[in-house]
Amino acid sequence: MSSTQTTASTCCYCGVGCGVLIEHDGERILGVRGDPEHPANLGRLCSKGANLHLSGDLAARARYPELRLGKQLARSRSDWDSALDHAAAVFAESIREHGPDSVAFYVSGQLLSEDYYAFNKLARALIGSNNIDSNSRLCMSSAVVGYKRSLGADAPPCSYEDLELSDCVMIAGSNMAYAHPVLFRRLEAAKAQRPEMKVIVIDPRRTDTCELADLHLAIQPGTDVALFHGILHLLLWEGWVDRAFIEAHTQGFDELKALVRDYGPLAVAEICGIRVEDLQRCAEWIGRAPSFLSLWCMGLNQSTAGSAKNSALINLHLATGQIGRPGAGPFSLTGQPNAMGGRETGSLANLLPGHREAANPEHRAEVARYWGVDDLPATPGLTAVELFDAVRAGRIKALWIACTNPAQSLPNQQQVRQALEACPFVVVQEAFASSETCRYADLLLPASSWGEKEGTVTNSERRISHVRRAIAAPGEARADWAIACDFGRRLERRLRPGQPSLFAFDQPQAVFDEYRQLTRGRDLDISGIDYALLDRDGPQQWPRPAGAQRGTPRLYSDGRFATASGRAQFIAETYRAPQERREARYPLILNTGRLRDQWHGMTRTGTLAQAFGHVEEARLGLHPADMRRRHLNDGQLVRLASRRGSLVLPVQSDDNLLPGQAFLPMHWGERFLKGLGVNALTLPTVDPLSRQPELKHAAVEVSAVELPWQFFALVEDQVQARFAALRPLFEALDYASFSLVGRERPALQIRAAHASPPDPAWLQRIDAVLELNDGPVLAYDDPRRAQGKRVRLEEGRILGLRLAGTDIAYDWLKALWLSGESDADLRRKLLAPAGAQSSTTTDKTLCSCMNVSLSRIRGAIAKGLDLDGLKRELGCGTQCGSCVPEIKRLLASESGAIAVNA
Repeated sequence: MSSTQTTASTCCYCGVGCGVLIEHDGERILGVRGDPEHPANLGRLCSKGANLHLSGDLAARARYPELRLGKQLARSRSDWDSALDHAAAVFAESIREHGPDSVAFYVSGQLLSEDYYAFNKLARALIGSNNIDSNSRLCMSSAVVGYKRSLGADAPPCSYEDLELSDCVMIAGSNMAYAHPVLFRRLEAAKAQRPEMKVIVIDPRRTDTCELADLHLAIQPGTDVALFHGILHLLLWEGWVDRAFIEAHTQGFDELKALVRDYGPLAVAEICGIRVEDLQRCAEWIGRAPSFLSLWCMGLNQSTAGSAKNSALINLHLATGQIGRPGAGPFSLTGQPNAMGGRETGSLANLLPGHREAANPEHRAEVARYWGVDDLPATPGLTAVELFDAVRAGRIKALWIACTNPAQSLPNQQQVRQALEACPFVVVQEAFASSETCRYADLLLPASSWGEKEGTVTNSERRISHVRRAIAAPGEARADWAIACDFGRRLERRLRPGQPSLFAFDQPQAVFDEYRQLTRGRDLDISGIDYALLDRDGPQQWPRPAGAQRGTPRLYSDGRFATASGRAQFIAETYRAPQERREARYPLILNTGRLRDQWHGMTRTGTLAQAFGHVEEARLGLHPADMRRRHLNDGQLVRLASRRGSLVLPVQSDDNLLPGQAFLPMHWGERFLKGLGVNALTLPTVDPLSRQPELKHAAVEVSAVELPWQFFALVEDQVQARFAALRPLFEALDYASFSLVGRERPALQIRAAHASPPDPAWLQRIDAVLELNDGPVLAYDDPRRAQGKRVRLEEGRILGLRLAGTDIAYDWLKALWLSGESDADLRRKLLAPAGAQSSTTTDKTLCSCMNVSLSRIRGAIAKGLDLDGLKRELGCGTQCGSCVPEIKRLLASESGAIAVNA
């Protein structure tokens, strides 16, 4: 028996970049702990990170290359040589016949920097095309523009320790409690230590992040630029600006000052839908604070005015001199684990390695010389939305997608699917064969995943960590950089035969060592960082040039910026309302955001039953007034429609929203919700500078749908195989939702509904996959009306069940399954008319780390326990702490109810 080993690595989720200690036996990952030595998290993990070792079901993994030689054919298993030779032949033929811009690469902020660099060199140095873009275009490109325009370089100037040091923290467009939980815990602890610290949250919704706020500005969606101009107007009026800093270190202030003169408190309060008093209080706290820190994420970036929002926020720091000092500065929180690494390696259509510009002839010449090629392409590359538009139009003949799921994450999914269907050759390089995009792959290449690969990532505070391999990848899966380089060597034999290889790398360290030299002398200089240094001294912040004794915790502390003049630039842009506005047909605004325990498109977390415990299925949130206006009830099925598509899903009342707003989590794609997922509705219009799409602001309408025929199924064992077999069968129905449930015994759960009973043969096919056709099955069927109930029992325990018909009650059977016990009277209840079964109140997992349900916490509160008592008795809130804001709300509401009842 192998002994347990520990390998230090990093988490593969958000941009916090938490250090993790992977416990394994050399073959299997057994557990994970937070690394107390890693400066990003100091041992803390969120609920997603704490469950990493349980995620990534091997049954969902891509294990072997698969190739199909015609769109109408199924893929069949191939070998690496045949697969990559075929891909090289197709790419070479397309390049010869249609030119280098007829091929493209779409990569991911979840790749390692070595992977990114290999793909970038492949596209630009070998193929000669700038058609390489990243899904980071969807999350951080507006922040990039904001930093570069205002400060001269794409470089967040702050460190995580500034959260503990700041006197006034403003969180804008981020539910930090869900999106960056470990950093939010640090902020919570700092606020508890120094209650005088002011926390301002700017968000149309009241989220868990708002629980920490001294002031919540629930602005109308998309009005951030007006708000920031209004704050600056007040700062100027009250004299709360640093005129010495402005004079010595900035330019462009007079133009901005003239612009914000028109953004008086009354006008801004009306535009934003907030009180004048709250606007004034916000400006005063910022203006009087010894140190002011701003934190932001997708609420600012994912907008047609994303660049303007970023610049308007940075203006506040420049006007008050709040930059380059402890506890101060504009700090964008990166969404993906290595979106920063992608920006650094130049793996966006407009960038080159070392924060160089693809449009700059000098920059192209520098990189070309270093790579040993004649020149690099000057033609601008296609950014994410434009790239898929070009695929759909037939201009892209071969598309390589690596470590991302555009068939879930891009806006306007109808057109994205049309593009993938139309593309003559699609390569998908992916760890999980279950992702929505894999369906469109002509060539599927299995990639290594978390715990199986080596390289580096850069987190939001510019800190580079060494990602170390703990175990081998399953099957024939390979590291992403190795796949790119192997393909590159085969392709260059066709495009530049006889010349030295551009991809003569045998280890990821060799890739990193080549890349880091391209940063020498640049703002992000990491020429002094190598794997040996990271292993000896731990994660390092850039810049750290050769010879430096340490990294750089804060930028611009000397007041010199990365612009040609050395001065920061104020940006004066008028507020413009969002492009898609409410109208009679679409009177609501749809916002999208994160769930606490899920990640992005759920490719990984969607294999983990625990991740569904807190929120089990896609539900649309509406303000109670909007529910009443439409005569809707909680749990009722509705049609959510925009100009681009529609979804059918349950609705729920949510008084955390403002009237006129709707909210739907971003994670639900076609795999888990019929109808192409949330991005069937979202807007593909992009910011004119960053080319980032408007994913958080779409005009929609909600209307009730009558789907009387209902379906519910739950089955253990072979979850991924059953999921794959069952999912296509539900395309025929009007509504279908899929999730995983249970912790000790994961099961697939399906809820569906239709306007009329389906063909009885359809139900028979479903029962066959569920293994409910024979054996120890209790059954009551009415085939004529496609109604019935079936329960599979073995050794007195429910292993699977299916209910179909009208007014079905499934909670009682699901509760029996969860309990692991049967009901002595089950046969009589099963044969009873629909609706006659005993009902059980639905429950959810409130504390994912300790598996504590909502009902248990309510019961303990009823016994008089406070928060500390709940922690001691139940363990909830003692690990990652993400459940604490919700527990506090429960304590407030339940204690009030108890007092009233008494």
